[in-house]
Amino acid sequence: MSDAFVFDLAGYISRRRSLMEEAIDRLLPRPDGPDDAPVFEAMRYSIKAGGKRLRPLLFLAGAEAVGGGIEPLVPFACALECIHTYSLIHDDLPAMDDDDLRRGRPTCHKAFGEAIAILAGDGLLTLAFELMTRTSGPSAPPPETVLEAIQVLARAAGVSGMVGGQTADILAEGKEITAGTLDLIHRKKTGALIAASVETGAMLGGGSRKEISSLGEYGTNLGLAFQIMDDILDVTGDPALLGKKTGADARRKKAAYPALFGIEEAKRRADDLLSRAGEALSGFGPEGDPLRAIAQYVGKRDR
Repeated sequence: MSDAFVFDLAGYISRRRSLMEEAIDRLLPRPDGPDDAPVFEAMRYSIKAGGKRLRPLLFLAGAEAVGGGIEPLVPFACALECIHTYSLIHDDLPAMDDDDLRRGRPTCHKAFGEAIAILAGDGLLTLAFELMTRTSGPSAPPPETVLEAIQVLARAAGVSGMVGGQTADILAEGKEITAGTLDLIHRKKTGALIAASVETGAMLGGGSRKEISSLGEYGTNLGLAFQIMDDILDVTGDPALLGKKTGADARRKKAAYPALFGIEEAKRRADDLLSRAGEALSGFGPEGDPLRAIAQYVGKRDR
């Protein structure tokens, strides 16, 4: 992808994030009374902690790339952020990564206790599937398309994707693994949900099978590149920008690209994947520019 490509990504992200923040605040449930209030508070604390909103951003950009409107799709976009946030809550737990900080403030289990954090994650995951069924109205996609998109997302978030990747990642700690195994772990753990975000956006935006396939290919390459850059930032990043301690992969002896290949080769692999992501967008005109700009951002990000 040429560095000469220009797109106001900052402005695009600002507009889409404003849309998402308003919708998340509106769609998050409220407690029925004091007895169940803590889990609602923990859900809100975690999902309102900020973050890039990358998955809903990619979802909406995928819909726009095929000429779809985004208004009826906002609840589905919020569902993606619910799934992502639930995974972060559970990843931070003592039984998993045992992290104290997330986005510059105490992780959910540090703020609310381990039991409430587990329940908050469960609550966000189940809320996600409720929100996906709210994709309705005169301009909404057909119910059968919504159902197909839910199936795609469920596979990406479950044992065939994110959960399976996290399992493999835990089991690989402290062991020597091959490059192929590392790719498989990261494609499932991170890449699957990112790819599904773009793909389901294209599906619900009314894209053709060819367009959906191309955007799925874009998302697959982008997702793995994103995780490689995450691994690199864990070594080279600024904790103040990242909002968490660096060096966690080395301390836990986790499978990571810099440890296996070195920083320079890891960066080269990420650049190659991002180039492939750009090639997958060759059939799209200006409507694909947000996705092109996001790929550029992933290659240069510092947080």
